[in-house]
Amino acid sequence: MNWNKRSVMIGAVIIVAVAGITVWQWSVRNGPLTGIAVANGRIEAEEIDVATKLPGRVVEIFSEEGDFVEQESVLARLDASELTAAFARAEAERRRADQAVMQAEAQVTLRDSQCALATKEYERTEKLFESGHSTAERLDIRRTEKEVAEAACVAARAELGNTRELVASMAAEAQRLETQIEETRIKAPRTARVLYRLAEPGEVLPAGGRIVTLIDPTDVFMTVFLPTSEAGRLAIGADARIVLDAVPEIAIPARVSFVASRAQFTPRQVETEDERAKLMFRVKLKIDPALLEQYKERVKTGLPGVAYIDVAGERNWPAALEENLIN
Repeated sequence: MNWNKRSVMIGAVIIVAVAGITVWQWSVRNGPLTGIAVANGRIEAEEIDVATKLPGRVVEIFSEEGDFVEQESVLARLDASELTAAFARAEAERRRADQAVMQAEAQVTLRDSQCALATKEYERTEKLFESGHSTAERLDIRRTEKEVAEAACVAARAELGNTRELVASMAAEAQRLETQIEETRIKAPRTARVLYRLAEPGEVLPAGGRIVTLIDPTDVFMTVFLPTSEAGRLAIGADARIVLDAVPEIAIPARVSFVASRAQFTPRQVETEDERAKLMFRVKLKIDPALLEQYKERVKTGLPGVAYIDVAGERNWPAALEENLIN
């Protein structure tokens, strides 16, 4: 037996032994726990790694470990000097393109006027030719002038369209740079507490470099492991109670939010009834966010405790768990 397997077996034995002692203690104080599973775990919270989208040098960090930060508050700032210069250049090119659009629009107006004049001259010459007061050569000249003017109109409108597309491209580039400048201000994605500060001013981070790790004090849960006999009867949404070692006089209400579809601490293939009895399933007990909102200043992760889970769905809780229930 290698050390990894031995460690897993020792850990499983310890968990079962501690759970057995806990059940015995509650049985002595409150009678047998009928339809209630007991397991040990630790308080956890959803962790959010806040990272940079762009590479850059960290200029300022505005939060310390343990600070509460509001959603959209600025956590850190990256150096944006190069992006600011590029944005200024893009804005200047966009303004120059705007001037080119005005010139192209004036050129279209000029060509339209010339085209209208050439058309009228051709129509007059055509009438004179029909009445015998003009020559065929003169009519051909007017026709050619009209066709040249019409072609010039088409070219002017095409140039105007190209210039407008250039302006749109310049505006998009300026918008892109402005967005990147805004992204150098690293913001909190939600109201949370700073768990770890992972960077310091002066550090150069790659794209995706982590700045801080946050925890959401209103997204707290405990993960426990239950055997097949109990996990198989468990319903999503089942009631639970959590008693922390630090405050054993208080019971915290929770609900089952997740039951793993795969077992742990088992052989790869389970073939016998004894082996199937060793299956342990991970279960997640989520505490009501509304309750956590009231006590978010006191929420701490890593605290060990005991979970009592209503497997039978009968809510037959011992008196101590009902009388000391926090709400």
